[in-house]
Amino acid sequence: MQARKLDVYVGKRCLVRDLEWQVQPGECWCVIGRNGAGKSTLLRTLAGLRPIDVGQVSMHGKDVGAWPLAELARERSFLAQGRVDAFAYTAIETVLSARHPYHDSRYWESPEDIALAHAALQELDVADLADRDVRSLSGGERQRVAIAALLAQDAGLMLLDEPANALDLAHQVSVMQLFARLCRQQHKAVVMVSHDLNLAYSIATHALLLMGDGAWQAGTAAEVMTANRLSLCLGHPIEMFRHGGQTVFLPQH
Repeated sequence: MQARKLDVYVGKRCLVRDLEWQVQPGECWCVIGRNGAGKSTLLRTLAGLRPIDVGQVSMHGKDVGAWPLAELARERSFLAQGRVDAFAYTAIETVLSARHPYHDSRYWESPEDIALAHAALQELDVADLADRDVRSLSGGERQRVAIAALLAQDAGLMLLDEPANALDLAHQVSVMQLFARLCRQQHKAVVMVSHDLNLAYSIATHALLLMGDGAWQAGTAAEVMTANRLSLCLGHPIEMFRHGGQTVFLPQH
């Protein structure tokens, strides 16, 4: 995916100005910024879910808006920050719905679709919830079902808005490790909004900082996720420590 001279507005306010940015296979990008900086709005723009204000977003050299929807869904997937379940779908039906872009003229799911859906539920540790109404699940369980659907969709680019939202600590770590593994082993690309600097840094290869006034900084995680740059981006002093071979970010009191 590539953004060229991209401006992102909400009303008359420019959240991102003149963004020149490219995401390659195998890269895991973390998008960081304070509340209202435009992280979710940018992600929806990249996904083709809102009109482009100024500039261009392309997949494989073709404008996102020019892709037929089914073809685009096979290229990129999108995990929203929140969801409302109005209908009584089971968890397995919810995951199977992510296979629709591959059906072409078929109406019913194939044995392969069903196997992929069950494997995705197993990967996210919710296989035992396959026949449960998604409306009866806890927030963390529902989030893991949503991520399982993302896996079943099997797109090369995954756009994730707070994927660790509502997850307990163990599942936060396992989900992040899953995304890192997909990038490393299957050459998927991930663009992830996260407020947890430590979780993000543990898997991110690159970072995009949104300053909230249109300015931005992009580069490798080591280059961009420094105490000074994060402090400026988040509007609060951040300290960076090395502990047990890990990098830890803490806010100053």
